[in-house]
Amino acid sequence: MKLQVIGDPVLHSKSPAIHTAMLGALGLDVPYTARVVRRGELSQYLIWARENGVTGFNATMPHKEDLIPLLDEVDPAAQTVGAVNTVCLRDGRWMGFNTDGAGAVAALQDGLGLDPAGRTVTLLGAGGAARAVALALSQAGTERVYVCNRTAARAEELCARDPSGRLTPAAFDGATLRKCAARSQLLMNCTNLGMEGCPSQFENFSFLDALPPGAAVFDLIYHPNQTELLAQAKRRGLKTLNGLPMLVWQAVLALERFLNRPLDRPAMAVAAAKVLAPSGQ
Repeated sequence: MKLQVIGDPVLHSKSPAIHTAMLGALGLDVPYTARVVRRGELSQYLIWARENGVTGFNATMPHKEDLIPLLDEVDPAAQTVGAVNTVCLRDGRWMGFNTDGAGAVAALQDGLGLDPAGRTVTLLGAGGAARAVALALSQAGTERVYVCNRTAARAEELCARDPSGRLTPAAFDGATLRKCAARSQLLMNCTNLGMEGCPSQFENFSFLDALPPGAAVFDLIYHPNQTELLAQAKRRGLKTLNGLPMLVWQAVLALERFLNRPLDRPAMAVAAAKVLAPSGQ
């Protein structure tokens, strides 16, 4: 049994450390490594992986969407999202899953003690991560999720994937963000704005002033550890969470897929979080 994470770039990934810690806690000596796979190389990689004993892998940018037509079977939830982040070889067949959305919901509950059921959320972005998170929030019973995106068509396409009607497309201008935030108990950033090395940043943070007291801000970014969005939210007395807990929880759920059995999820999350603590970085 061998496990990997693939992407481009990927050598910076924390997934090998996280999965190695969890596998060690289970007493399993299973290698988990990072491998650079460039766009257009997925077909060759699947052949190589099968021939070299790889039984499962995580996928990051730019492969989450491109993998779907190459797999033998895709979990219905991942098919709805239109992206996979976890692929397993079972009975000679490549099977795809998506643990991002469920990982985000688990991170909310674990990191903020926040159950999204019955709440209104302002969600920024409409890409692959946003799709997984928005649909998971809907399934978790949110009252409403405003999907705010610069390109209206992408927000509309995301919302159309959810039959419940809980997702509402919205614009990304300041006035719209403030209007949505005023109705929300949670704001989530699923864009790359604020990520280290990203040339684009938020133009201003006035929309945070519209959030009601006691609201929370969850930024899926974890590099840097505190984005300017989270720093601005803290200054306003809002509860904050970065993307590391989501990274941990999606990995826990992915490991269950790799091993094809349920795990003690809290114990696995503790094992994974230890290697992400300042002393373990």
